[in-house]
Amino acid sequence: MASLSVDNAGRTLSGDLVLACVAAHGTASHIYFGADALQRGPEATRNLADAIHFLCALHGRHPGIVDHAAARTVEPDARAWLAAAAGAMVVERAYLTRLSVAVGAIPSTPGGANSETAILAQRAALATLAQSDRRGCALGAALAFAADWASIRIILDAAAKRLGIDAPGLALSDRETLQAVADEAGRAPATQRALLFGAEQLALQHRGLWDLLEARQQARREY
Repeated sequence: MASLSVDNAGRTLSGDLVLACVAAHGTASHIYFGADALQRGPEATRNLADAIHFLCALHGRHPGIVDHAAARTVEPDARAWLAAAAGAMVVERAYLTRLSVAVGAIPSTPGGANSETAILAQRAALATLAQSDRRGCALGAALAFAADWASIRIILDAAAKRLGIDAPGLALSDRETLQAVADEAGRAPATQRALLFGAEQLALQHRGLWDLLEARQQARREY
């Protein structure tokens, strides 16, 4: 998988490549994301609670991906976007925390200790990615995170509706802005490749999260 998007670098604008990478490998393309079990089935409440707790464990702490990337990015337009995105993530973390409290305890699941180990490893991997010294890599991860968060918010907002919680407006994931930032930062082929690498790795980590959540849902169903 390393990678159609990276191999095409230099022939397509960076923003299109980043968004295509997220669409192909990220949250929205995962079968569990659109499954009835997560949003509409009889176990949806437990499954949504599980997703929220794990998303909070992965992205509910400061500093996060965007904050780390801001310290590794030198392009002026990208730095301006990262500053705005960091402010938007303050709202998103507060929303995520509020939901995690409202849904109650994490659902009991066979093999829970292994799940905790896996999410800690993912958090460490994402922190390493977002602190990469390779120019463009951390920014690519942050852009992909912002793009993928639009899909994740569908799940958060579904849970909020069940809980009677008002969802805040999403100020993080404007596609045109993400494209423009990536296009400007990725003008040099080497930087474009780094952008795409960071974006792909972020998308694959998120896909791994949904693999984990799907496995936990199946374990509860079979228990």
